[in-house]
Amino acid sequence: MQFIDLVAQQARLREGIDQAITRVLDHGRYIMGPEVAELEAALGEFCGAAHVVSCASGTDALMMALMVHGVGPGDAVFVPTFTFASTAEAVALLGATPVFVDVDAQTFNLDVAKLAQAIASVPNGLRPVGVIPVDLFGLPADYTSIDEVVAPLGMWVIADAAQSFGAARNGASVGSMASMTTTSFFPAKPLGCYGDGGAIIATDPAHVEILKSIRVHGSGTEKYDNVRIGINGRLDTIQAAILLQKLSVFGDEIQARQAVADRYADGLAAAVVVPTTPVGARSTWAQYTIQVDDRAGVIAALQADGVPTAVYYPRPLHQQTAYQGFPIGDGGVEVSETLATSVLSLPMHPYLEPTDQDQVIEAVRRAVSR
Repeated sequence: MQFIDLVAQQARLREGIDQAITRVLDHGRYIMGPEVAELEAALGEFCGAAHVVSCASGTDALMMALMVHGVGPGDAVFVPTFTFASTAEAVALLGATPVFVDVDAQTFNLDVAKLAQAIASVPNGLRPVGVIPVDLFGLPADYTSIDEVVAPLGMWVIADAAQSFGAARNGASVGSMASMTTTSFFPAKPLGCYGDGGAIIATDPAHVEILKSIRVHGSGTEKYDNVRIGINGRLDTIQAAILLQKLSVFGDEIQARQAVADRYADGLAAAVVVPTTPVGARSTWAQYTIQVDDRAGVIAALQADGVPTAVYYPRPLHQQTAYQGFPIGDGGVEVSETLATSVLSLPMHPYLEPTDQDQVIEAVRRAVSR
């Protein structure tokens, strides 16, 4: 049993992927070839967005979006502490200050009440300029409530949808809930390429033009007249070609992930704490994460039964060496610290057979009832 089975997906798509790569090799435009623009249009059509700018990674997507806002020293950007490092990393790399905020114990998303507390008590000398909620494990954050907190203060929101492209909440698709939404095509993501890749979905055409400039070293209309500081952030043509093939089955794969999540919930809700999806929300189920006591013991028991697991994340960002010097918002981060000791992710992918799902369910039940 695979935790994430990229081999099964490749077998389904291999002929089309081989042909797509061959077309790139034949035309030889490895940087910004025609497949890049084709992918951007297809991604926009999939999520109902007018503007998508591809880039080299999900981290670059965050950096580029922050650079559009001119983020720098003295700026405070509020981020969840229970997430992957990229969200805070991009802020810190630009000289700004990430301020860590707790998450909700049921959804794993940013706790809006604690966000309001953190903004109201920002450390002296820092300007509260923006928020980067993370759609953790594929579930969109509560952007409506977040906007109610930050919009009156003139703060912006960048949605970190690295794990949630294809999800929705209250009829709004990921990509439409913030002025800029970033995503990642890392291979293990629900929509992933065979290397690194990312994209920014933007609602403001002016932002789109700046993003396109930033990703090519801040280029202007003339090749050797760079008009701003930028990065080398382009998506490789071959990765765009691969993503086009994967996008063709992505809708089906989201449905398959939901079926796995439903089966897990039915079989496990009486034994462990299963993830919560609010009414009106649709997750992409990048991970299926339960909460257990004695996690080490459960992991060992599952391993003995042939069930792979992973822990996302064993340590919140504020406890990691590089980020210990950054402020924690008022309201504390106790939920994140507790989750870091109890979360456990189970096998989740669109090609997980029902027999394997049942094996996981039975193994978890046995493990927690020892």
